[in-house]
Amino acid sequence: MSDDEGGEEYLFKIVIIGDSAVGKSNLLSRYARNEFNPHSKATIGVEFQTQSMEIDGKEVKAQIWDTAGQERFRAVTSAYYRGAVGALVVYDISRRNTFDNVGRWLDELKTHSNTTVAQMLVGNKRDLENIREVSIEEGASLAEAEGLFFMETSALDSTNVKKAFEMVIREIYSNVSRKVLNSDTYKAELSLNRVSLVNSDGSKQSKGYTSCCSR
Repeated sequence: MSDDEGGEEYLFKIVIIGDSAVGKSNLLSRYARNEFNPHSKATIGVEFQTQSMEIDGKEVKAQIWDTAGQERFRAVTSAYYRGAVGALVVYDISRRNTFDNVGRWLDELKTHSNTTVAQMLVGNKRDLENIREVSIEEGASLAEAEGLFFMETSALDSTNVKKAFEMVIREIYSNVSRKVLNSDTYKAELSLNRVSLVNSDGSKQSKGYTSCCSR
């Protein structure tokens, strides 16, 4: 778990899921690069960003994946979910059908994930209050029923974007820390899954990550 300098580093995979055009790509670009594109088109190909933050003196890296436009065809692949330990399930507060479809996304996440996943329900486009179709209370009620965190965000004006991602990352770290504290087997498993631990010729890499995103 520790690198050659004695520090500990973690790499977590987080996925962003939800219907097309709910603002997933702009949430990611706002968080990762503080950018917003009002004319963004459906993502083509695999897209992810890696962000770092410090928790308890340890470097925690989050590799955040966008659905790459696959959701338009209801064909988000199992590979997209593989190893994910965090998920933001996004709907658009101005389009009720995107909220109605949240259950399907949660079912898909449950089907494809094989570990504890820190999940947050995100009502995006809070800036469209004047054409809101889903109330805050409805979002909060669904999240409570499903055992999810809940937050309304606006990728347009940055409201709660950083807070939402960092809350999920902290929850993942908390989940992993509890498992590590309670299970020697889990510690061994994390060591086995360490990214870039050994080169193909058997020599040791200078640095590795505790990988909770590849199993």
